[in-house]
Amino acid sequence: MWSYRAWRRRRILARHPLEPAIWTEVQRRLPILDGLSAAELQRLGERAVLFLHDKRLTALPGVELDTLDRLSLAAQAALPLLHLEELDWYRGFHEVVLYPDDFVSPQRHRDASGVVHEWDAEHSGEAWQQGPVILAWPGVQGSGGWDAYNLVIHELVHKLDMLGGDANGLPPLHADMRVSDWAGAMQDAYDRLNAQLDADPQAETAIDPYAAEDPAEFFAVASEYFFSAPDLLHEAFPAVYEQLARFYRQDPLARLQRLQGTHPDYRSHTKETPTATNG
Repeated sequence: MWSYRAWRRRRILARHPLEPAIWTEVQRRLPILDGLSAAELQRLGERAVLFLHDKRLTALPGVELDTLDRLSLAAQAALPLLHLEELDWYRGFHEVVLYPDDFVSPQRHRDASGVVHEWDAEHSGEAWQQGPVILAWPGVQGSGGWDAYNLVIHELVHKLDMLGGDANGLPPLHADMRVSDWAGAMQDAYDRLNAQLDADPQAETAIDPYAAEDPAEFFAVASEYFFSAPDLLHEAFPAVYEQLARFYRQDPLARLQRLQGTHPDYRSHTKETPTATNG
């Protein structure tokens, strides 16, 4: 049966083919792509090209983007979607805005008693409902390694969370997943993390304590760790890891473990991000 979506995809890729030399350099720049099969890398590259066709990257003064930079960012944005059906998961926005540094953003919160609190906070990234994704360029440059940090993935998965409305830590689940299983795993881990920080605000938590901000941030941070430090997430919250593996249809921990057993660069705990990408 003829499909407009498939026809459009083929047309875009024919007009904007993945350049092998640049794609090879992207893979060198992003260690979290190590261990993907040739077929997976080809699919990821094509989805990165489609991402760049669908989303405008707006670089503010102080940010210089070349083709390699653009494709590296797009590859990280596409990684969570690698094994998901092409259902326009990143719908509802058309632009990624790149700031030269962290930025101040006005915040507003209504507490349980109905009092509204307003303040300014410094951020490396934001994802707005029905609006753009905003990323600080140093954070983008510092992403891509197995080091428990990936600003691109963190902010883009907020967009997945927002597909059902306001971000609440519950993206649209697949038909073979149960909301009760997802909610139970996420809530238990979120509560444990908050209890640890309530007892000691300076505690050395297993994952970034920013995950305790609210369920939406817990989902974003957990997803960030799922792709960039799957061993740490699995050790701390195995049920959360299992739910994310079911949602993303991927198993980065198994991929990392295979690399650690076979690849000379992975004989130590992790592989550092190449110097060229550090912000």
